[in-house]
Formats: sequence, C-alpha cells, structure tokens
Amino acid sequence: MEEDSFMIKKVMVNSRGKKTHVLLTNGHSEILEVKHENIVKNLINVLNENSDSGWTYELVRVKNEVQK
Repeated sequence: MEEDSFMIKKVMVNSRGKKTHVLLTNGHSEILEVKHENIVKNLINVLNENSDSGWTYELVRVKNEVQK
C-alpha cells in the first residue's frame, strides 16, 4: 500500500450562487499532486489569504493503493 497524496481544489461561486470546482495543475497541464500534506496545507493557506476574488481553496486527499 502506498502513501496518500494531496491535491488542491479551487471552489468558485458565480453571482447566482452556482459552485464550480477545479483541480489546480502543475504548469504542464497535469493535475498537481503532492506527497506531503503540510506543504499543500501551507500553500492553501497562502492562496486563501491572497484570494481577492472570494474563491476558496481546499485540500483533497487521494488514497493510493497498489492493485494486486
């Protein structure tokens, strides 16, 4: 069994209250996936503190399991 990894989800709400969820990418059109939870939590804190649009960022835990 492998360790969990972590992603960042951006939650955007339009003027009508409809939510859109987007996973952040790594700059190469691949979903950003990090092995260290504390790094992702720190980045989420920075993103949330600096969001002037009202969007929020959330942690997504990915359970990595090896298929037998």
